[in-house]
Amino acid sequence: MNFLAHLLLSKDNEKEMVGNFIGDFVKGSQLESYDQEIQLGIKLHRSIDEYTDNHPIVLKSKIRLREKFRHYAPVIVDIFYDHFLAKKWSSFSNEPLMDFTLRFYELMKGYYPIIPKGVVNMLRYMKEGNWLFNYQFIEGIDKALTGMSRRTKFESKMEHASVALEENYNEFENEFLLFFPHLQKHVANFEG
Repeated sequence: MNFLAHLLLSKDNEKEMVGNFIGDFVKGSQLESYDQEIQLGIKLHRSIDEYTDNHPIVLKSKIRLREKFRHYAPVIVDIFYDHFLAKKWSSFSNEPLMDFTLRFYELMKGYYPIIPKGVVNMLRYMKEGNWLFNYQFIEGIDKALTGMSRRTKFESKMEHASVALEENYNEFENEFLLFFPHLQKHVANFEG
């Protein structure tokens, strides 16, 4: 799952949300430099990723993209699933998506001194374009994927992935809607 899902699945615990958000940026022994609640969020992030990466429904989505996008297929599926989460947000949260995203950006300002610098830099762009809110639109997904494509070491073709989303929209949406309740149950049983 991508950023929006990780944040929603943090159960509205601020420090857990911070850890869940920075999970991809914290390597090995760096985990120990954070307090227990942030560490729990980082561990939750890793658990979500592992569960998602190995789930049979998600694998169906990845297979659909693998031929064209190769090892970038999992990244693209994560972003597609965030699109459907944003689009169906009111089914998963009582807080309006715009309010949730603005509250998150404000929360993160207080953690800038302790989170990785790469996260701080990314958050500035993320807030400026309100990526999390704009994931609900195909144009928002296209911008996110095109930006990621520019930053990859190898040719990823991610700038064309929104076309694949539109061509197989119902299949991806159905797979997300089938998968997400499984992930929510996994998170509810997570003990760290």
